[in-house]
Amino acid sequence: MRRRTAGARGGPAALVVGVGARRGVPASEVLELIGAARAAAGCAGRPVLALATVAAKADEPGLTRAARRLGVPLWSFPAAALAAVPVPDPSAVVAAAAGTPGVAEAAALLAAGPGAELVAGKRKSPAGRATCALALAAVTPHGALTAGREGAAAAPSPGADIVMTSPDPPHRGTERRRPVIDDKAPDGEDTGSKETP
Repeated sequence: MRRRTAGARGGPAALVVGVGARRGVPASEVLELIGAARAAAGCAGRPVLALATVAAKADEPGLTRAARRLGVPLWSFPAAALAAVPVPDPSAVVAAAAGTPGVAEAAALLAAGPGAELVAGKRKSPAGRATCALALAAVTPHGALTAGREGAAAAPSPGADIVMTSPDPPHRGTERRRPVIDDKAPDGEDTGSKETP
């Protein structure tokens, strides 16, 4: 497979970073792992286009914060879509836990688009709570970057869109209203003098 070295404007081709994580992984561990993987692969100077992961981890705070700090989107894919991507380092343990034999490598390849190239296979953080893999984003014959966002939970925008789930999602129905001090409920009942939790 031909190695892609230039992006759409003649600069270095962009990377997509596939990430896997255990619950509670800190963003600092994810960022240190990504930095070490980029340096080891000789890709420290390449821009990062996006982080990508399995849908079950799309709202993992360590991943969403890492994406925010890098200023890139976090794309997520269903486990079944990732399971269909052949990876060089499949894991039966990961398959049992996540529904796909590879998260980091498969997410990197799928998000980078058809014809993407894996430039760094799965690498685990020293604490063992995160994995990452690097893929070069696919480039068309005209030099435009493409990405395999089909099936992803979010698509990029000119800014940094990050897939996030609110820690306090809006409530439905009558539970959604949060009265304030001395507020009256719709049916005229006094709600009291305290906010409801």
